[in-house]
Formats: sequence, structure tokens, C-alpha cells
Amino acid sequence: MAPHDLDTYKKAAALKAVEYVRDGMIVGLGTGSTAKHLVIALGEKVRAGMKLRGVPTSHETAALARESGIALIDTENRWDIDVAIDGADQVDPSFNLIKGGGGALLKEKIVAASAKQFIVLVDYTKRVSVLGGSFPLPIEIIPFGWGSTAREIEKLTTSAVVLRERNGTPFQTEAGNLIVDVHLPRIDHPQDLEAALNQIPGIVETGLFVGRTDLLIVGTPDGVEVHHAPTV
Repeated sequence: MAPHDLDTYKKAAALKAVEYVRDGMIVGLGTGSTAKHLVIALGEKVRAGMKLRGVPTSHETAALARESGIALIDTENRWDIDVAIDGADQVDPSFNLIKGGGGALLKEKIVAASAKQFIVLVDYTKRVSVLGGSFPLPIEIIPFGWGSTAREIEKLTTSAVVLRERNGTPFQTEAGNLIVDVHLPRIDHPQDLEAALNQIPGIVETGLFVGRTDLLIVGTPDGVEVHHAPTV
């Protein structure tokens, strides 16, 4: 599959998501290639007269939103976010996600948790029968004692834990933390794994988004699919 073909599906999903944004809303703006299409499309709505404010999940998204004419609220202590819209690296049949491929998982989870509705946009290749395998699980950890934290993650998961690097140096998140990528063959019980990981001192946040997705929008070769979260 050529990258430009997948980009077409991402854009189609983003354009569908815009339909869920109404005048006057506060919108959580995700990070990544799919969310980029969303921000650009929302900018067009703003130029056409729509009033909205955005809460960006990264410096990159904030810059694009400003370029697109979207007013931002990124320094307030408390938000009332109507809808947060973001992409995902993997999504399973229960709408559990792996996120953090771009390194913005901490802000993305804070914004998703603060929103009344969380909409996830993906192209169809991001749908998997079980999380893990082809995509590692990102975990944000503090730099202090990171090696010991990584060792505890390895003990818990019995999987390889790799410090993420960029240009030969450790990747640093916007919060000044590090990211390790955990290469798990499969994640059969993401809720249990998330809870266990959060017990390890030094872990700031995991890239597991469990039970947070309200609406899944999927761009496919046959058109855009919209799925509501399965009821438990």
C-alpha cells in the first residue's frame, strides 16, 4: 500500500470527524498525520465563520492550529473540552488503543480524559485483532533511574524494552521525559497491563488507551466507516 493511498483514507476519516464539531465548541486537537488533516479542515471551517477553541496535544499541533487560524487555550488549569479528536497507532475490536508513536501520549491522554467525547480517527490498516505484535507499546518514563524503571518493565512484561532515540540521542518528550518502546508479541488484557504498569515507580504514562474511545472513524478503500464504542 503506497503511503499516499493511506493518506487519502486518513484525510477522509478526518473530514468525517469535522461533522461532529459544532460552533462554539472547545476541541482537543490530536497529534500525528491523521490529526493534521483534522486541524487543517477545522481551520477551513473557522475561516468560513465557525467559532471554536482548541486544546493542542503537542507544540507541532499548536503551531499548525495557529497557522490555520484556530484560537488555542493551552495554559488554563481546567478545561471543559466538548470533544477530543485524535489518531491511533493500533485499535482492537473493543476500541482499546496503542498511541504514542509520535511521542505525545501524555498530553494526548490528558486531553482525551478531559473531553466529554473522544473520537478516534484511523485508516483501516490500524485495526488489529489484538494489540501489540507489529507495533511496540510506548511508555513515558522520567529520566531519573530510567534504566531501573526499564528493568522493572522488562520483568513485568518479559519483553524487550528499548529506549527511543532520535538522531543518536535519547528522544525527549515535551515534558522533558524519556520514552521506552516495549515489544510485546500480543496484549490480550490491556486493562490489566495498564494497571500493572502504573504501579511501577518512574512510569509517567503508558500508550495504552483503554475504554476511552467513544467513536471510531475508519478510512477504508470502500469509504468511511463510523462505529460507536461497543457496550459492555
